[in-house]
Amino acid sequence: MKKILVIDAQGGGIGKQIVAELVKRNIPAEIVAVGTNATATSQMLKAGAAHGATGENPVIVGCRDADYIVGPLGIVIADSMYGEITPGMASAVGQSRAKKVFIPVTNCGNTVAGIRGANLKDYIEEAVVILQKQFDED
Repeated sequence: MKKILVIDAQGGGIGKQIVAELVKRNIPAEIVAVGTNATATSQMLKAGAAHGATGENPVIVGCRDADYIVGPLGIVIADSMYGEITPGMASAVGQSRAKKVFIPVTNCGNTVAGIRGANLKDYIEEAVVILQKQFDED
């Protein structure tokens, strides 16, 4: 079974929505939630993730064997998300062999050129559709 690693920080709201959408669409994968803090992890578990863990080491370990990584863009930028993304976390995500899908959240001083200004819900749905298509191609 394929493994989707959902990573989030802060209150876990984005990760929670991603997990809920993956569950709703019955994506045939093990969904693992890793939060930078216990609140983020808890929110993703409540949304239906199969497993959850919290902190830097679970991000690093989870990135080693994930088939897919999904989360806000900040998970690949050291010190983003108000400092919750450590350099080790960003490096692990960036160096992972997993296919990655990032939600273009433009806060913490990071702006993505070319995004169309859709709302967060639309970006999350689009990210899950991308994952679904990649599953169909694999």
